[in-house]
Amino acid sequence: MQRPATAQTRNETELMEKSKRALETATDPMEKLRHQLLSRGSTGILGFGRVFRRMDDDGNRQLNFEEFQEGMNDSGLDKLSAEDHKAMFQAIDKDKSGSISFNEFLESVRPPMSQSRKNVIMEAFRKMDTSGDGVLSVEDIRQTYSVEQHPKFKSGDLTKDQILTQYLANFEQKGTVDGKVTKDEFIDYYSAVSASIDNDAYFDLMIRNAYKL
Repeated sequence: MQRPATAQTRNETELMEKSKRALETATDPMEKLRHQLLSRGSTGILGFGRVFRRMDDDGNRQLNFEEFQEGMNDSGLDKLSAEDHKAMFQAIDKDKSGSISFNEFLESVRPPMSQSRKNVIMEAFRKMDTSGDGVLSVEDIRQTYSVEQHPKFKSGDLTKDQILTQYLANFEQKGTVDGKVTKDEFIDYYSAVSASIDNDAYFDLMIRNAYKL
């Protein structure tokens, strides 16, 4: 017998379907990019961010147009044309320097979030980052991420370790398996989760319950 879908699964499905519909009518290149990534699910923006982070070889967090276009092509974003790439790059490169800020670009891709949502996401990250180094390890996650309310833990289908491994896998996209979660990756993931939840209070409660805030 098929089990009923969990709230998380329903949110994920709704996010993907809603984004696919919005993509059909979107005209702004940045909006098209955001909807195409969200149509891949809550890990779409996270995986996209990792493509660009891997290209930042010198660590200066800047991209010229050639690097930017290469990253777009590597991400398999077939709904975006070369003209779209150029329009996005020019819009972000406000000082016409020929390069764009890595952070500004990723921030513009993330779906808009209320300040209260940003605050609770950062509260969760800071609680987990016990060393204060800006990176979450498996042990950090084990100590702070609560699985007791997870439906598959409550039903006995998965153990605590299996759920923690599954949780970490959310952040290990595009072949990058390092057992670490950076602040940017954490925000990328939860910005997409946020896009699937309309109610601020529900989002806040979900994060607080998960991280025992």
